[in-house]
Amino acid sequence: MKSISFFLLALSLFLPAGRAQIAPQVQRAQIAGLDVLIYKTGVNDVVTIVGSLPAGDVFAGDGNVAIPTLTGMLLEQGTTTQNQFAIAEKLERVGASISFSVGDQLLNIQAKCLKKDAALVIGLIAEQLRYPALAPEELTKAKKQFSGSLQRQLENTDFRAGEAFNRAAYPAGHPNHTPSTDEYLTAIASVTPEEIRAFHAKYYGPAHCTFVLVGDVDPRVITTALTTSFSGWTGGVDLPHPAKATATDSAKNQNVFVAGKTSVSVVMGQTTGLRYSDPDYQALKVATAVLGGGGFSGRLMQTVRDKEGLTYGIYSNVTQDTFTDGDWRLTATFAPALLEKGIASAKVQLANWYAEGITPAELAYRKTNLVGSFKVGLATTDGLAGALLIALHRGYDQAWLDQYPQVIEALTLTQVNSAIKKYLNPEEMFIIKAGTIPGVITAPAPTK
Repeated sequence: MKSISFFLLALSLFLPAGRAQIAPQVQRAQIAGLDVLIYKTGVNDVVTIVGSLPAGDVFAGDGNVAIPTLTGMLLEQGTTTQNQFAIAEKLERVGASISFSVGDQLLNIQAKCLKKDAALVIGLIAEQLRYPALAPEELTKAKKQFSGSLQRQLENTDFRAGEAFNRAAYPAGHPNHTPSTDEYLTAIASVTPEEIRAFHAKYYGPAHCTFVLVGDVDPRVITTALTTSFSGWTGGVDLPHPAKATATDSAKNQNVFVAGKTSVSVVMGQTTGLRYSDPDYQALKVATAVLGGGGFSGRLMQTVRDKEGLTYGIYSNVTQDTFTDGDWRLTATFAPALLEKGIASAKVQLANWYAEGITPAELAYRKTNLVGSFKVGLATTDGLAGALLIALHRGYDQAWLDQYPQVIEALTLTQVNSAIKKYLNPEEMFIIKAGTIPGVITAPAPTK
């Protein structure tokens, strides 16, 4: 009761008085070519800004795979009118922050500031997006930073297992089929300043660029700031619309040897053909959460970890499905000596879940858990801003945040259990192991 009371108090302070629904309070408009959502909450003086535009790794196409990420990294390294230190000083002076990151599909934008500084921060974001310096000396530094981060990832067994799974499960050309780390490292070395400038000119623009502003916002101030800062900006592209993943001829069982590790990371799974917005998606999501949802309530954690003591952690989820069809995966870490016993135990739980489905009690519990977690996630400016943005990415409008609880509550046991067999087949799943695997002594060739 204490946690529920705390949530209700937080939500009552956060949402406008007397308003239970979110969508009617969202102001959405096209401003200077941008898709803008503004939501005023009861939080005083703080504004959260999130945004995106299609300029992620997928836009490398058949070219240099490192260019999108390096371009995004350079946005924070100064503009044509002021260097990164001048920008950092302005932000630090008012306690604000701006950051950019590049994902598979998008350049992501995040910022936070006080209400009085919203126009300043919007202006700086616009300047960094529109007029980055893209200086050759900064590109050299970014290359070293990017290469260093990838080299460190080569020692991360979770990363190595996930990377191998993406390359095994998805065919070449699908956005979820990611280049290998070695491909990235080779590509980074050859990137030129001219390629960075050409990529920025082609893909950065207001078309399909979205901003969400949540908190103590003044819509008139925000509209004026966006209009002033972004007027005259042109260009940009839509996201690609690829065909669904087809079957690959990759080996179903793969080992990725990483020397000197005390645990082995395992990914077991397959593509589903589902996007988040597809009708059966939520049914499969609920079923999957029963098997291996976060925390200790999933069957996998209760048996393979708590009862049998075979794993550090074991979960299942559906993922990589916001913009394209995605996949279902079971992830776990095992001590090398317990690896095969742990995998065997996980397979037993998977087989039982697949054959028998979930129970009415499990469905009721998981519905309550998912809806509660969703609502709690909306009780901060960061959480609500992110939820609004990802709803748009998934093909919905702002009304989805109000509709989601009803969609989950309406799911029937038949729908949920039918989805398991409709989209999955344990006999066809890939099993990827990464780490110091007993009996595997061949390490990959050293990376240059």
